[in-house]
Amino acid sequence: MAEASRRDAFNDVKRETKAIDTSRKLKVAIIGTGWIADSHIVEYKKMPDIEVVALADLVDGKAKAFADKWELPDAHIYASHKELIDNEKDIDLVSVCTYNRTHAECAIYALDHGINVILEKPMCVTLDEAAEIMKAEKRSGKLLSIGFQPRFDPNMKQVREVVQSGVLGKIYYIQTGGGRRAGIPFPFGTTFLEQKTAGIGAMGDIGCYSLDMVLNAIGYPKPLTVSGYTSDFFGKNPNYSGYVKSGHSDYSQLFNVEDFAAAFVRLEGDIILDFRISWAMHMDTAGDTLILGTKGGLKIPSAECWSGSIGGPMKIFHSIGGNLVETEIPLVTEQEHAFYDKIRSMIDAIKDGGTAPIPTSQILYNQAIIDGIIRSAKEKKELTIELPEI
Repeated sequence: MAEASRRDAFNDVKRETKAIDTSRKLKVAIIGTGWIADSHIVEYKKMPDIEVVALADLVDGKAKAFADKWELPDAHIYASHKELIDNEKDIDLVSVCTYNRTHAECAIYALDHGINVILEKPMCVTLDEAAEIMKAEKRSGKLLSIGFQPRFDPNMKQVREVVQSGVLGKIYYIQTGGGRRAGIPFPFGTTFLEQKTAGIGAMGDIGCYSLDMVLNAIGYPKPLTVSGYTSDFFGKNPNYSGYVKSGHSDYSQLFNVEDFAAAFVRLEGDIILDFRISWAMHMDTAGDTLILGTKGGLKIPSAECWSGSIGGPMKIFHSIGGNLVETEIPLVTEQEHAFYDKIRSMIDAIKDGGTAPIPTSQILYNQAIIDGIIRSAKEKKELTIELPEI
């Protein structure tokens, strides 16, 4: 393949659109009306075949305030996911936008009552919870999709296109991760910072995205073993710059999740995954993503703050005619539609009898790695990842 043709081959990822059939409208509910729910309602309101008919939140008055903010005067307001699901008998889909610790119970209850679910990332907190979610999905026959909108980013699609094209040969090593220099998400309150609500920290917030980027690119092989490390030096430090600047140093007393994690993971197919993720560190980046193959290597520049896309044009390092060559893959600069496409793809799957856009069968492996890192870090040794029977 000529050099120009090779470069252009990975620069034609087009966003697919289809006409929306408004003759059948779906009734949607949102469970959990915090900040991520704003992103859901923004996209739902763009869809003429959607009616948001119900909202639920454990915090008194929060769902009503959300309804007023987004001009949903007819939406029914409930104090819990159970109350909503028990009283709304014709819901087609729920967006579960609650904090991590309640993802499993909300998703399972909805599925067991015959409702399709978009479940925000991370899928849940533990591997056991992931298995229970998948069992509920299986017995319900309903669709469950996990909220990884970066899958729909055109540059992320290019990562997979490059790997799946075979231009890199057999993949044998991956370095991935990234994160933030000072980005502990305390401005959103303490739900990200405490075990009782979050369960996991940086890995659940942004690490799962980084894992999905590379695992999806290589076809989601099974994780086999993991040697993990976690720390919380910044989150527990009242002198952390983010706390000092905002006057919230008292959050350090509540912080009890990881703000940094690293791991060495062996994957099926004799692939090594070298992973690290950070909410806070004394460094500008934890490193670019590198995918090494027998025919070529792919460098994916890290973003300043892991946002679900990449930090610059990718490069393929390979050899042509005995010469060492670098092929730059231009960034796709089209308008951002990833979050819309995440939700729209689920709506279309429900209406067309399709499959879940981001299936739990894949994200189970993502969750298994995170769960394994936490357990390995606690036991201070390499562990075998035992995947559950579903």
